[in-house]
Amino acid sequence: MTGKITKLFIVSFIFIICGLIIFGSSVLITEIDPEVVFDENLSENNIQKFAPVLSKRGSTGNEVISIQKRLKTWGYYTGSIDGIYGSRTEKAVRLFQQRNGLTVDGIAGPITLKAMGILTSASTGSASTNTSANLELLARVVYGEARGEPYTGQVAVAAVILNRVKDSRFPKTVAGVVYQSGAFDAVSDGQINMTPDQTAYNAARDALNGWDPTYGCLYYYNPSTATNKWIRSLPVAVRIGRHVFCHAV
Repeated sequence: MTGKITKLFIVSFIFIICGLIIFGSSVLITEIDPEVVFDENLSENNIQKFAPVLSKRGSTGNEVISIQKRLKTWGYYTGSIDGIYGSRTEKAVRLFQQRNGLTVDGIAGPITLKAMGILTSASTGSASTNTSANLELLARVVYGEARGEPYTGQVAVAAVILNRVKDSRFPKTVAGVVYQSGAFDAVSDGQINMTPDQTAYNAARDALNGWDPTYGCLYYYNPSTATNKWIRSLPVAVRIGRHVFCHAV
């Protein structure tokens, strides 16, 4: 009888010990695990939120292809469109940055990509954001190229840029037209980086809203300063202030 009681006691004791172990483990898991999961999720969110959006040497993919296409169209890049960010692509990006007043590091970060007209997750692809970016860029060109000109002449400069966007012979974006190599003096001499006044913004906005005082012109120049024989050979469609505006031949 005593042996049975002793055996029963030992079995009960073992069950109690096992129960305590299991209960203790569940308490530890309940108390610790949520914090571990929360920290992991927070870390991922931080990485997604703060990770820089950029392409640099060694990068591959569609964004690199877009960079190469634009830089090749504008005369900065001479390599093949292969989607590989190699030394030639880096050199072309550096040249683009240098000529357009950007930080020269050979890395296509958000600011450089925006200047190229390439939308990223850092600059959303919504229509409203794109229109805002176009307004800002147009205003900068207007201010750099035509400040001091009659208001109609400032609208006309912006309209020429928009006319080029619609023409198959030019890039398909405002940024593409503006940053096409050698297209605008304000880009070449850095005046595009000046802060526009309200008149320039108003002129850019009027052009975006459809006002075209040039009636479809693709070129303009100042007869007092222009030395290019080809542009002087174009038929003049309209004169506004110190600029003459021309259609393509």
